[in-house]
Amino acid sequence: MSNPAEKPEVVQLPAEPVSVPSAASRRAALQRVREARDKLTSTSGTRPAFDAELLRQYAQTRLSASYVVMLLVVATGVLFGLWMQPIPAAAWTCGMLCIHAAMIRSCRRFLAEPTSPAATRTWRTRFVVLDLLYGLCWMAILIHPVLDMVTETLMMFLMLLVIAVSSMLAAYLPIAALAATAPVAVAMALSFAMSGSLDNFILAALAIAAEGYFVLLAHRLHSSTFATLEARAEKDALIGELEQAKAISDEARHRAESANVAKSRFLAQMSHELRTPLNAILGFSEVMKSEIFGAHQVAVYKEYSADIHNSGVHLLNLINEILDLSRIEAGRYELNEEAVSLVGIVADCHHLMKLRASSRGITIHEVFEQAMPRLWADERAIRQVVLNLLSNSIKFTPQGGEIWLKAGWTASGGQYLSVKDSGSGIPEDEIPVVLASFGQGSNSIKSAEQGAGLGLPIAKNLIDLHGGTFTLKSKLRIGTEVIVTFPPERVMSALAPMSEDSPPLQPESSVIPDEKRRPRHKPIMSAGTGS
Repeated sequence: MSNPAEKPEVVQLPAEPVSVPSAASRRAALQRVREARDKLTSTSGTRPAFDAELLRQYAQTRLSASYVVMLLVVATGVLFGLWMQPIPAAAWTCGMLCIHAAMIRSCRRFLAEPTSPAATRTWRTRFVVLDLLYGLCWMAILIHPVLDMVTETLMMFLMLLVIAVSSMLAAYLPIAALAATAPVAVAMALSFAMSGSLDNFILAALAIAAEGYFVLLAHRLHSSTFATLEARAEKDALIGELEQAKAISDEARHRAESANVAKSRFLAQMSHELRTPLNAILGFSEVMKSEIFGAHQVAVYKEYSADIHNSGVHLLNLINEILDLSRIEAGRYELNEEAVSLVGIVADCHHLMKLRASSRGITIHEVFEQAMPRLWADERAIRQVVLNLLSNSIKFTPQGGEIWLKAGWTASGGQYLSVKDSGSGIPEDEIPVVLASFGQGSNSIKSAEQGAGLGLPIAKNLIDLHGGTFTLKSKLRIGTEVIVTFPPERVMSALAPMSEDSPPLQPESSVIPDEKRRPRHKPIMSAGTGS
């Protein structure tokens, strides 16, 4: 029997990472697609909105220069009536004025009607045709055979004047400018060239060059106007995006405020619902632990009662920490400020935590500067900060370790508190994590004494309420140091004395004439002087 065919080995290629385009690249791609679509639907290669705006500016320019054009036509008709028969000159003048009137009427109708892509194309064609008729009429009068007696210089001047005026008026519509000026320039160039003299050839070349120059100038004006419209459109789009982003941010802020209010109500309600049965649990467990009504028949019940009481105390402390943090974040934590001694508070907290530290073999050193003035601060808040920092140091310092408590002056005249331990330390990338609410580092997760991750955030927020700074420095396997500073404004010795004069002990009276003759060195009241 033949061996069965071996199955081909299937090798799975590593999946290529999918690159997610950024917001800027997506916006640029969308902009390119929009521009390509607009160019396909536009008659001039630009956006339809730009076509309508350019036509609007063209119409407004035509209307603003209507009297100038009428004056030019009438003056040319009168001048040509002197060299030719008055009737043909008058007929040409009437024809030009009719075309000009049709142009003005069309411009006014265009400005009065609402814009649309189809209407824009129609009006664009109409304006180009009217400008073409305008140019043909000028061509007819400039190459009239009767005007052969007129010098070439005067004809060249009239041609340049007509081309310049027409180019400036139709600059917002380059094809209309070309339609209005090309017949005049070409006809004059042919007229000069057919004469056969060298001077006329030069004039013909100058006519073509002038036409090219004014067409280029009109194109430049059109390009600058188009760039201005693009900049304005981008500015409007940016303003729209900013307004949309502001609306989104306002909506998100309203949702966050609503969620914050809901969270505060939930915490307030849950704190009440949890504290009510918890107080009963703590009370009865303490009674059972203390064996107030008699000893337990089974000794292990006393240990169970102690465990229940300790768990209840831990849960109550956790609820209090959550409520304190929620009040601080909501801005409803009020400081009960008074004159307190920073060294005294730190010494009291050391005394409270000394037994716990001694049970773990940890030595706490005190380094305090003497004769420090009092602080204007909330004693309960500072006590909570010191207890949180000291309990964290004791928790993460191994047996036989050391903790240093320092209090003294800062360089700016404030006061500082430092808690430094020889514990395991915190990785540098985990410092923002442990300062966040419910944040725990890797050492905290591995430790047997895990907390809720609220001690440091509460301490930092309480210091921020006092206007101080909270700095955490740590190195792995070396230790951690937390430095808390209070601004000089909170040091009582830094307060300036009152500048107001104290009221007199006895008001002066104008009815006692002897008071005016009293010597200045003699006090008003001699109480306690013996005199």
